[in-house]
Amino acid sequence: MRIALLSSFYPLRGGISQFNASMLEGLGKCHVVKAFSFSRQYPSILFPGKTQYVTPDDEAMPVEADAILDTINPFTWIKTAKAIRKWQPDLLVMKYWMSWFAPSLGYVARHCGCKSVVVLDNVIPHEAHWFDKPLTKYFLKGCTGFISMSESVQNDLLSLRPDAPHILKAHPLYSHFGEKLPREEACRMLGLDSAKKTLLFFGLIREYKGLDILLEAFRDLPEDYQILVAGEPYGSFDKYQKIINTLPGKDRVHVFPDYIRDSEVKRYFSAADLAVLPYRSATQSGISSIAYHFDVPMVVTDVGGLKGTIGERGTGIVAPVAEPSAIKAEILRYFGDPSIGEKCREAIGKEKERLGWDAFCQALTDFALTLEK
Repeated sequence: MRIALLSSFYPLRGGISQFNASMLEGLGKCHVVKAFSFSRQYPSILFPGKTQYVTPDDEAMPVEADAILDTINPFTWIKTAKAIRKWQPDLLVMKYWMSWFAPSLGYVARHCGCKSVVVLDNVIPHEAHWFDKPLTKYFLKGCTGFISMSESVQNDLLSLRPDAPHILKAHPLYSHFGEKLPREEACRMLGLDSAKKTLLFFGLIREYKGLDILLEAFRDLPEDYQILVAGEPYGSFDKYQKIINTLPGKDRVHVFPDYIRDSEVKRYFSAADLAVLPYRSATQSGISSIAYHFDVPMVVTDVGGLKGTIGERGTGIVAPVAEPSAIKAEILRYFGDPSIGEKCREAIGKEKERLGWDAFCQALTDFALTLEK
């Protein structure tokens, strides 16, 4: 099968690009694949982080892709659809995670000359706007089939397009971050006290991810706990710093407020005893896939697909609400009963066997063969 992939690729950076690079490699084992990417993903003025692109320090794996789609230039939408038609694929695969991309990707899907399968990160964004649903409906209507990676995303899909051909397939594991380090070595590299219980908050710092909830939960934890925060803030970090400044144990809060290079990810997860995802809203989380790779159990909130993909799988425990008291209670329960951690790590081992890229890519192509153009 000839498969065109249209989404974010190197030199664009972040979890979406990492996912796409792994999917490209997986599909390329059995099919002829070609990557098409954005010449401009977001206007710089609308991008809340430091940069959309890899830097010389990032050490990201280069991916060969035709960067031709500018999300705000309709002439490039025409150009992209024409380039894909000229390559004559049997299938177009796209990623979708916010309505900003609906007009451009929706146009290409309608004019690519082949059927299309969309891997959905989100249908409705975490930070929703009034225009999200109409734009997303336009996009969904132009595509052939959909892969949801959590039941909450699947439900959102069917609420906007009830007749959508779809399958549910869990987020595959990221495996390109290297091997786990000895915990003491990782703590030494990060300047942490290896004798303390380490709680990890990892990834882009955004309002819906609830870092403030974790910091408030930490306020009354015993002195043998420390927090490790690693990730680039989307916007100002001032809100969180003000909370940290009021904490009795502020010297036990270790913050690395930068984009974490692939080669450095293992330091943070190797130092962690427990990853905490105190999200106010969620669908699925790529952070959980990294935690699986490094055998780190999680505390998550009962939002979106986290309960189903983590709590019901036994790879972590679930706080009933996204509130400091609930997060604190689950952290104390986890460390108060060593058998919980043992059971979580055993469940993670089983998930690592199930969630490979080969299985994900095979499910994608098998599903595509069932679709009519």
